[in-house]
Amino acid sequence: MTDTDDYIQKMAASQPLVEPTVRAAIQALELPLGSRGLDAGCGIGLQSVLLAEAVGPKGHVTALDVSPEFVRHAEEMLRGAPFEGRISFREGDVRQLPFEDGLFDWAWSACCVGYSPAIEPLPALRELARVVRPGGAVALFAWSSETLLPGYPLLEAHLRATAPGLAPFSPGTDPGLHFLRALGWLREVGLQDVKARTFVGEAAAPLGDELRQALVELFEMRWPGVESELSDEDRAAYQRLCLPQSPGFIVDQLDYYAFFTCTVFYGTVGKGM
Repeated sequence: MTDTDDYIQKMAASQPLVEPTVRAAIQALELPLGSRGLDAGCGIGLQSVLLAEAVGPKGHVTALDVSPEFVRHAEEMLRGAPFEGRISFREGDVRQLPFEDGLFDWAWSACCVGYSPAIEPLPALRELARVVRPGGAVALFAWSSETLLPGYPLLEAHLRATAPGLAPFSPGTDPGLHFLRALGWLREVGLQDVKARTFVGEAAAPLGDELRQALVELFEMRWPGVESELSDEDRAAYQRLCLPQSPGFIVDQLDYYAFFTCTVFYGTVGKGM
């Protein structure tokens, strides 16, 4: 299995955990029925389907990603599905969108524009605003916090302070480029009626197989290769609590409870942009 295949598998397996939170954020945007929108940085299209649901059978979602493997997987996933004709996939870069001005009624970008360290937020955000008609919404959505190790706040704090725990940010990063500073970005590119809303997701024992596997994938994505940065004591605790093959895996405890937050920042394209 390639690294891309492994990442695709993790995204798909973790979807049951995050999907309710994504749905809530999309509903808060009140996307018009029958509207046409852009999912910029769509990955394997999991959120494209939720966006297509939100705009109804007469709406349409154009889903774009720079990875040809992601686009190909998304197209295969939807082949023959009810949403197939309501979502079109296209390979492209969010920093130079291959669309004319004002083509879409709204644009959505999850864990991409403003979140990926490889993409400067302001130029990419201006591109999103460029392809949305006046009065349409531009929204940035991403994971913003988590508490996954109940009863072990010190270990979790140490994990957050590692390079994987800080990702997608790193020491020395301009604080103004942190995703939670996105309100300022939206205003700087000229969006109006700028807002932020945070949504909470949770998982509580007893967990079904699907949700347990979603948490397994989340743990692996959240702290990959972290052990080399931990003290001997923290490494032992991490191996005992955070590895699914461990008999002490914390997710399997009868009183397990975890929560996380995702935040959406959004504004409206003004006339003359």
